[in-house]
Amino acid sequence: MGDVHDASYYAKCMVGGIFACGITHAAVCPLDIVKCRMQANPGMYKSIPDGFKQIKATEGFKGFTLGWFPTLVGYGMQGFGKFGFYEMFKDVYKAALGDKAAEYQTVGFLVSSACAEVIADVMLCPMEALKVRMQTSDKGTFPETAREGWPKIMNSEGWAGFYKGIKPLWFRQVPYTMVKFGAFENTVKAFYANIFTAPKSSYSKSTQLMITFMSGYFAGIFCAIVSHPADTMVSIMNKKGGTAGEIYRDIGFNGLWKGLGARIFMIGTLTGLQWYIYDSFKVAVGLATTGGK
Repeated sequence: MGDVHDASYYAKCMVGGIFACGITHAAVCPLDIVKCRMQANPGMYKSIPDGFKQIKATEGFKGFTLGWFPTLVGYGMQGFGKFGFYEMFKDVYKAALGDKAAEYQTVGFLVSSACAEVIADVMLCPMEALKVRMQTSDKGTFPETAREGWPKIMNSEGWAGFYKGIKPLWFRQVPYTMVKFGAFENTVKAFYANIFTAPKSSYSKSTQLMITFMSGYFAGIFCAIVSHPADTMVSIMNKKGGTAGEIYRDIGFNGLWKGLGARIFMIGTLTGLQWYIYDSFKVAVGLATTGGK
């Protein structure tokens, strides 16, 4: 028997999303700092290892924690919206399609995740702007704590300062999330259809969670590639301002792909862990893992 999709179910999914996104993004904060600086300041670091080496030499361990708090809070809020509303929209579209729901299942995954991400990004954007400003601003030009950075932006720019990157954030996150959920759901389904062919319920929870992680990592690789140009735009826009057209004229096509290697590694691992944490939470509160038969 499947889970009953009532208010309690959606609430549990929202809490699971907070843990999944907040914890994982905060955990990879050091790599995110290097990636953002490579995007916003081309030439600052020769490579990812060089970035780590320079930060350790000039800033010490503290340099790797810069922006961890807005990362934890912002992506926790995003996870709340991303996973919770995805489950809601998925049920809405399934009901709307009726008998044709199975035929258009992948379309349902894509549309549901896109709608959920639009909402989730509105929740994320202020903390994302604060995080990027903290991580990429020249030394001494912007506070290094969220407590001081938030009022600085609010007093000088108001809410517009926190949401000036919302459009490129949507361009980055909506395709990313559509791939993340669509690829994940179909990969899980493929695992159970072609490799783990017994009924899903016959496999242990640890086996189901292993399938969840592998499917999430696979989906994450595609997520990183699809969303990277917009991610570069967000980093530069939050640091220097300007329109997407102005930034493109300045950095060119190749500049859009700066830091891609770091992001593939980061997002692949991140996505796999997010799905693993999310499904682990669902199992812990008595729900089934996501997808499959």
